[in-house]
Amino acid sequence: MKGLEITVLLGLSVLVGAVLAPRLRVAAPLLLLACGLLLGFVPELRDIELPPETVLLLFLPVMLFWESLTSSLRSIKRDIRGIVLLSTLLVVVTAGAVAVVAHLMGLPWEAALILGAAVAPPDATAVAALGRMMPQRNFMLLKAESLTNDGTALVVYSMAVGIAVGGHYSPWDVTGLVLLSYLGGIAAGAAVAGLAYLVMRRMRESLTINIALLLVPFAAFLAAEAIGASGVLAVVVAGLVVSFASPHISTAASRRQTESVWPLGSYLLNGSLFVLVGLQVQAVARDIAAVEIGGLVLVIIAVWLTLLLVRFIFQTASIMLGRLIDPRAPHRQRRMGYRARIVSTAAGFRGAISLAIALSVPLVDEAGTPLAGRPEIVFVTAGVVVLTLLVQGPLLPVVVRWARLPADTAGEEELRLAQREITSAALSAIDEIAAERRISASVRDRIRRDNDEHLELTNALEEVEAARREDDSAEEPHGSTTGPAPDTDSSTGTDDPDARNGDDRSAATARHRQHTDLQLALLERKREVLLGLLRDGSVDDLVARELQARLDVEELRLTGADPID
Repeated sequence: MKGLEITVLLGLSVLVGAVLAPRLRVAAPLLLLACGLLLGFVPELRDIELPPETVLLLFLPVMLFWESLTSSLRSIKRDIRGIVLLSTLLVVVTAGAVAVVAHLMGLPWEAALILGAAVAPPDATAVAALGRMMPQRNFMLLKAESLTNDGTALVVYSMAVGIAVGGHYSPWDVTGLVLLSYLGGIAAGAAVAGLAYLVMRRMRESLTINIALLLVPFAAFLAAEAIGASGVLAVVVAGLVVSFASPHISTAASRRQTESVWPLGSYLLNGSLFVLVGLQVQAVARDIAAVEIGGLVLVIIAVWLTLLLVRFIFQTASIMLGRLIDPRAPHRQRRMGYRARIVSTAAGFRGAISLAIALSVPLVDEAGTPLAGRPEIVFVTAGVVVLTLLVQGPLLPVVVRWARLPADTAGEEELRLAQREITSAALSAIDEIAAERRISASVRDRIRRDNDEHLELTNALEEVEAARREDDSAEEPHGSTTGPAPDTDSSTGTDDPDARNGDDRSAATARHRQHTDLQLALLERKREVLLGLLRDGSVDDLVARELQARLDVEELRLTGADPID
């Protein structure tokens, strides 16, 4: 079948999944995988083969880069020790445990180790899609882990494939591979992000900025792979650096374009991958004897249960060890209780990353003979992904309600704090900016009244929320920050240049121009204050990004700019 027909089928399948998934109340990836399995019954589609190397190169960079751009740097820094443990040691332990179980159930040892590497890491895109009902901190911890653990999984995968095709590794070789993978990946990602910063800061057109942005993940992946390092880790590091530098290398229009286009592209790639995997599962299933299918189903169930058990035991053991090493109270408060560990275990979804690793297994070894166990690896990996989506996905909301985790209101509080601070800053700067730009008093006072009302609303909402939580409900709103009272004399007659203009249309145009000019200047002041709050840690990256988006929308409304243009 020609490429165009395949592209149309993939697009239709993703569209069907996006439409039906909410109505059927099933996870969209699971429905897309089922679409791929059904398409596999079409004879013309049975010969579709995905080149192993293109899966990692085409799908992963874009999906991981977008998840990195929308992650919280502050959350990563706050929980860095737990993230490092979960993304390195847990991946190795999980891969080893899965390999042992799979080998005991009949898979060749090399194939079992590759399978362990494929299913060990939770998937960032699956976690982002299905884990948002968790409290914000638990969700961001799991998302950060799922972004950084792929580097470890790919190191294990590379060694397992090397062994499978005839290679040998000494302990020094393993140490060198790990160091090169992590240090080289971090260096490559940071270098590409730094180069992107130097280039993109000179650009002002939305289209060129986003074209350059699209090149970043692929360039980072390529640079890392060229030196034998982790391309996945390079993409994640580049995404985090670009996210931090975004206010300095993008415009309001380019950011709105990014936030419209990238989620769509990531969804299409992720959905297409699940459909293609369904097709591939059909293909590999035909290479497996019918009598072996039942045994492989048992392997799927055993591997899935092993993933859950190892994750819970590892988290429990690491917390117990942490109490012995560092019993300080602040660290005790940050450690997860057993209910939170159960939630984290249930939220450890496997998805596109596992499927991409499984599909990247070489078809032949160095001698040119088919690699033993490849069909079984793809089949079992797809089965494990289906179980995580089919069982853990619907079960997670139930587990979250059962766990009764404390409500995470920090984001809401920080959002109100930031709104109050940037509005107060705008009120304080109105007189100064109006004088510098020769804004009429009537326009100045109208904008001051609008900001006063917004600040009063923010304070009122904060008081209502505080009363609801019964936390210091007697605190009064900050009335002193509402700015000076309007100058009643300044907008009457002789001092207002608009009033001296006899042409009503010209006067209205002038007032509109002044209003826009002052509003844009205040937006810039608000952005400065917001970046200051972000730098000193008063607000989280996600809060700053939400407020930045609101300011961008307001700027585009005032300027009439089209982010697509």
